[in-house]
Amino acid sequence: MIKNLLFKLSIACIAVCLLTDAKAQGVNWAKDGNSYYQIAGGEIVSVTLPKNERKTVISRALLTPAGKDNAIAVRSFQLSADGTKALIYTNSKKVWRYDTRGDYWLADLTANKISQIGKNKPASSLMFAKLSPDGSKVAYVSKHNLYVENIDGSDAKALTTDGTDRMINGTFDWVYEEEFDCRDGFRWSPDGKSIAYWQIDATKIKNFLMINNTDSIYPFTIPVEYPKVGENPSACKVGVVDIASEKTNWLNVPGDNIQHYIPRMQWVPGSNEIILQQLNREQNESIVFICDAATGTAKTVHTEKAKAWIDAQDEWKWLNDNKEFTILSDKDGWNHLYRISRDGKKETLITRGNYDVVDVKLIDDKNNYVYFIASPTNATQRYLYKTKLDGKGKLEEVTPSILLPGTHGYDISPNAAFARHTYNSATVRPVTEWMNFNTGNPFTMDGSITTQLSKQEPAKNKVEFFKVTTEDGIELDGWMKKPDNFNPDKKYPVVFYVYGEPASPTASDTYGAGRNGLYAGDMAKDGYIYISMDNRGAPVPKGAAWRKGIYKNIGVINIRDQAMAAKKLLATNAFMDKDRVAVWGWSGGGSSTLNLMFQYPEIYKTGIAIAAVGNQLTYDNVYQERYMGTPFPSKEAYIKGSPVTYAKNLKGNLLYIHGTGDDNVHYQNAEMLINELIKNKKVFQLMSYPNRTHSISEGEGTSEHLSLTYTKFLKENCPPGAR
Repeated sequence: MIKNLLFKLSIACIAVCLLTDAKAQGVNWAKDGNSYYQIAGGEIVSVTLPKNERKTVISRALLTPAGKDNAIAVRSFQLSADGTKALIYTNSKKVWRYDTRGDYWLADLTANKISQIGKNKPASSLMFAKLSPDGSKVAYVSKHNLYVENIDGSDAKALTTDGTDRMINGTFDWVYEEEFDCRDGFRWSPDGKSIAYWQIDATKIKNFLMINNTDSIYPFTIPVEYPKVGENPSACKVGVVDIASEKTNWLNVPGDNIQHYIPRMQWVPGSNEIILQQLNREQNESIVFICDAATGTAKTVHTEKAKAWIDAQDEWKWLNDNKEFTILSDKDGWNHLYRISRDGKKETLITRGNYDVVDVKLIDDKNNYVYFIASPTNATQRYLYKTKLDGKGKLEEVTPSILLPGTHGYDISPNAAFARHTYNSATVRPVTEWMNFNTGNPFTMDGSITTQLSKQEPAKNKVEFFKVTTEDGIELDGWMKKPDNFNPDKKYPVVFYVYGEPASPTASDTYGAGRNGLYAGDMAKDGYIYISMDNRGAPVPKGAAWRKGIYKNIGVINIRDQAMAAKKLLATNAFMDKDRVAVWGWSGGGSSTLNLMFQYPEIYKTGIAIAAVGNQLTYDNVYQERYMGTPFPSKEAYIKGSPVTYAKNLKGNLLYIHGTGDDNVHYQNAEMLINELIKNKKVFQLMSYPNRTHSISEGEGTSEHLSLTYTKFLKENCPPGAR
């Protein structure tokens, strides 16, 4: 559905920009960390810090192929280790969520010429092209096979030949991409003599057929290989192909390759070994293996088991001359960073205390420090902290939280000399400064965050953050945006925005708080109270018990937390009109909306559910089985948590919205729900968007129509204004 801190489609597509994590992204640092590269004016330039001296690295002239009038449009680029060559990505096209296929060109800065890579392959078919460590070759995926060629285009050859849309080499199937964030599926060896790659065998995965009724007189089906709950996953294995012989040696990873996942893999620096993570089908057992690329032998170096789920690792960082690597784990109740010896015999806890490491930003092995995002005292905010890398230091705050309360992001240079610092909050529009990371000072005062803040007009109607404790003793964080010209002696309608599942928070102190981008107008001006809260299961830094209390209870615990918190707010705030209470959400939030309307009809009078999972048994196995356990031997938890189970209880006003071309949460969910509502004689409103995906954004007028539909229904059934 929506993946953790980076948020996926359904929240982003609302254009609400919840910004639940303000991580700075996109700084293409030079190796030495004293400069960075960027695309500017159709050229590639380098910017040297701290003076911001700009130099053109690749000109428009060089980016213009022979015989062409226009330069190629640079989507992204990568430079060779010696800086003399650049691999340019252009003409990109979408693969499900992201534009990961396109064309690649090799710019030779020394010879001042540019040539196309894979020029005999179909247009926009190349994926994840990468230069070899010595810059002499380029490898890429095209049509599910792995290829390599010299940078001048000579000696091109296929390293795999069995690739099809179901036998996938060097990239991934739908569910690995959606739920493990896996896309780029191959890695050059440190010596450049071989390539490690994933092979996904999806030949036994059943097709889900979407139907297109509008693009021709005769409708046609669109097949998506989609493993639903209870169905076997694709088989997965990792091979190492020798560039010279084109022969693949498969790693001998223990365990059935269908009933296990391999979400992470990389080379151990400076060696002929590969480190990878294997998760079992239920994703509650993680094993880290180090494998010999030559023999395929796999050695277990770290094992973790949990009662709930274990997440796929971030990239392993290597320390102490590659004798140790890092892992993140919440096995002691908090998400912490550990260092593990290469043989697995020694484990050191680096971050100590009752707080969660949200995101590791930089490991400075030379100076014995790790920098990371955390927020020990306020789960709605994010700050930069550091501690000693040897595990013997105290937690040190880097961000001045008292001066700048809210959400911070940092992109730190590899040498820890410079950083791009971003900041926003519910009352502060996003601002950015470049800073000397050693001193913490910005390069220029006129570009500093404090200077930028002084120019922002203070918010007139501020979002209020609150905590509410339910009758079950559960304390939820939330925000509330009251109407303009609020009068506490009047009563106002209340609209709750909900997500509620383990993939994304909604109550963060960011500039998105209190703003509803789907509403056609201004909710505060029209006289609505707008609220969002984070229930148990939300991925916020409150410890593992909070985040994983939802295990096998999606649709139950999260729904009760939301309902009981709403009940408490309505009971303790006389200005909230109990007869005008609405709730809405998208994707998992749509599911929560349905469950709240059906399970607690005495609280919620109006609901707008968009792209909801109505029946949890219809969703993909990786996501749903991670949080609900496998449906073996019983489907009881799935049934108990699914909105279709409670549809008979509908009393209020319901608008259900779904795109018929949704490859993520299938339109099948809508029809199953509709059947239940019809069977129980429950009147509701339905808005289907033909061939629109999970984002419901494609096609002229779609976003505007969705906004108008949402707003009209809300105003008619939960009228705005004071009474």
